Amino acid sequence: MDILSLFLAKLSFIWEVGIPFLVALTILVFVHELGHYAIARWCNVKVEVFSIGFGPEIKGWDDSHGTRWKISAVPLGGYVKMFGESETILEGEGEEEKERPMTPEEVAVSFHHKLLMQRAAVVFAGPFINFIFAVLAFAGLFMTLGVPEPVSDKPLAVVGAVSPNSAADAGGLKPGDQIIQIDESNVTYFADLQKIIGANPEKNLIFRIVRGDKNLTINIKTGFRTRKNEQGKPAKIGLLGVSAHPGVVKYTRQNPAKALWMGVERTYVFTVRILEYIRDIFVGKQSVDELGGILRIAQISGQVAELGIASFVSFLAILSVNLGLINLFPIPLLDGGHLAFYTIEAIRGRPLGPKAQEYGFRLGLTFVIVLFLFVTWNDLVHLKFFEFITGLLT
Repeated sequence: MDILSLFLAKLSFIWEVGIPFLVALTILVFVHELGHYAIARWCNVKVEVFSIGFGPEIKGWDDSHGTRWKISAVPLGGYVKMFGESETILEGEGEEEKERPMTPEEVAVSFHHKLLMQRAAVVFAGPFINFIFAVLAFAGLFMTLGVPEPVSDKPLAVVGAVSPNSAADAGGLKPGDQIIQIDESNVTYFADLQKIIGANPEKNLIFRIVRGDKNLTINIKTGFRTRKNEQGKPAKIGLLGVSAHPGVVKYTRQNPAKALWMGVERTYVFTVRILEYIRDIFVGKQSVDELGGILRIAQISGQVAELGIASFVSFLAILSVNLGLINLFPIPLLDGGHLAFYTIEAIRGRPLGPKAQEYGFRLGLTFVIVLFLFVTWNDLVHLKFFEFITGLLT
């Protein structure tokens, strides 16, 4: 493959994953910021700006309450700007900029002058509505599509999806392939496949598969990931990079009440799984190399979008749980950091001083930047970006 073909292939890949990712991000950011906006308006706080994205404005309009709704040039987030986030008002520009006290009318709609519980409610509303969105998304799927129930208790070893840049992808496995044998071991169920692959990290294995009406033999070198075993020592586990085909399933639609309750249960399950995963990282049971960021999310967005609207909505719900939970972490700069400051204010009877808050936000900003750089590095390694650049240069 020449350099131009390789570049065009990668460009096509970026387009295929970029659009679904931007759609997913825009929906979730809008939902999150809508939570802040709705409770701010309910508490009679003036909202000056509701922006999807950052940077220069592309399109905007003013509503009857004086809020500027706008779409900005960099679609990687969003924000709500509330009036009166400090005690005074800044007027003028440059050297002529000066502070002045608020008028009684401005105090009445100022965020800073609201009761502590009102300010906390406005901040908490963003993450909270992410959980509500997840519940409603799951419930909608259960009502319209139904709950999948496999006809067979065990899924066969049929490939449902192949992860890009995985061992399976490099070896030529395709969705719909049925794996019937690996080396000398017969394979019937997907659990058989998982057991064999897990026990053989970084090994060349001979796969016998059925593809359509053909019997094929292919060689695949498995990948691996590192986890600590029961003795607390690092151990390699084989990876292939495929998911199971759902096989023959039946879908049972649920009534609204049952679907809503199941949506709550599903949201709770994913919340617990995320917290357990974070705990396992801290205790060393999970490798930090598995942490992914924006690029990995974009890749997954493209993959699930190809599987249909139901898969995409389900992915949105899971991503919404992640967004809500992460924003509740007590890290200055995130919503959870603000809530931590409000908790201290409630205990002390007065807010932290400006210096303490400034240092806290600097620390939070540093942590977020370092974490962003780390997960982006993981993403680039996972997507084999550096191998791609090397291929262009050689």
